Amino acid sequence: LSTLHLKDEKNKPDANGAVVKGDDNVEKTEDEEKEDRAAQSLLNKLIRSNLVDTTNQVEVLQRDPTSPLYSVKSFEELRLKPQLLQGVYAMGFNRPSKIQENALPMMLAEPPQNLIAQSQSGTGKTAAFVLAMLSRVEPGNKYPQCLCLSPTYELALQTGKVIEQMGNFYPELKLAYAVRGNKLERGQKISEQIVIGTPGTVLDWCSKLKFIDPKKIKVFVLDEADVMIATQGHQDQSIRIQRMLPRDCQMLLFSATFEDSVWKFAQKVVPDPNIIKLKREEETLDTIKQYYVLCNNRDEKFRALCNIYGAITIAQAMIFCHTRKTAGWLAAELSREGHQVALLSGEMMVEQRAAVIERFREGKEKVLVTTNVCARGIDVEQVSVVINFDLPVDKDGNPDNETYLHRIGRTGRFGKRGLAINMVDSKHSMNILNRIQEHFNKKINKLDTDDLDEIEKINN
Repeated sequence: LSTLHLKDEKNKPDANGAVVKGDDNVEKTEDEEKEDRAAQSLLNKLIRSNLVDTTNQVEVLQRDPTSPLYSVKSFEELRLKPQLLQGVYAMGFNRPSKIQENALPMMLAEPPQNLIAQSQSGTGKTAAFVLAMLSRVEPGNKYPQCLCLSPTYELALQTGKVIEQMGNFYPELKLAYAVRGNKLERGQKISEQIVIGTPGTVLDWCSKLKFIDPKKIKVFVLDEADVMIATQGHQDQSIRIQRMLPRDCQMLLFSATFEDSVWKFAQKVVPDPNIIKLKREEETLDTIKQYYVLCNNRDEKFRALCNIYGAITIAQAMIFCHTRKTAGWLAAELSREGHQVALLSGEMMVEQRAAVIERFREGKEKVLVTTNVCARGIDVEQVSVVINFDLPVDKDGNPDNETYLHRIGRTGRFGKRGLAINMVDSKHSMNILNRIQEHFNKKINKLDTDDLDEIEKINN
């Protein structure tokens, strides 16, 4: 599968790019830092070399509840073109993932059906919609038939890679990137059957420049809708593109989260859809021992951390801070004490963050200091200790129970025992901790020296 080459876009980040800039001298809370969703999504793609075995149950809401619900356990059952089946296996997919089992029969059904699907990074959804696009293409027709929108240039490139890999044995299929900087001559028509791009450029190519005839598009994919609508203007541009497409065009929309704003958007662009949702997984704290350590200030918290660090042989630990500034200070202090630590910080480029996570995964550093923003979606199996250097609070200073669960849920995974230690440095933070205890109805004990032997056992 050959690609229309990108001219001058090689190393430029997108307008919404993957670089989160920040003034290090300003003490920023994470809410003020506003999570860069596109960067997070790209990070997840870079660090996931294989499919995540998700335990979430999939809930399917059919457009026509009377028709039988098909799911497949093998790719052969889908009756794919041989060259596509070859591409699927060459990518290392042996059997469909949970989301693919249910989504692929709907996406490949005749007549085509629309779909709104919720799926996290790593569940195989990109491969699923790429397979749907490649299956619908008539290779003999030299004009765009499938259109895929991505929130940023970098994410479009990641999807493009999947299209190229899966279409490896299908040389007649060609792919074009509709991204800023990919300059084409005015009046030129595109002969590539698949176009992937960002909303602004795709809209230009469809309306102003007329490179694409939207009336000939058979499949319209809107990927990462939650990331898309976090960027001003993308929502409106996507709706305008959708309105140019033929009525019988198949619409496929994917999003990791389904907040109200995403639902409203999805219902505007995907008429009469099938819906695949993830049932919320009840995370449990049953396998995690929770403690707290009383301190008077930040320096005492640091000394306590060093004492704990010395007293137990930690397999691998994550330490959470509330701000970038604290995370940077703590990592520097721990390094000065001779501890090998890695720092994940918002101003790092996504590729740098991916490299840090990879080193941590490989055990090259035993301790990762981070803020919530950077740590979302990072699963490292061997993490056995989570330390809350700062307790998680929302922008109003109230306990952020969901973040607490998310943070300490990094340990005690896969049925293993884990450990969470909370640093308390004021009456206010003790009050926060008490409210977290009440919320989860789980006692958090004060950490005494006697407990360190017990902790030792957890780690060995």
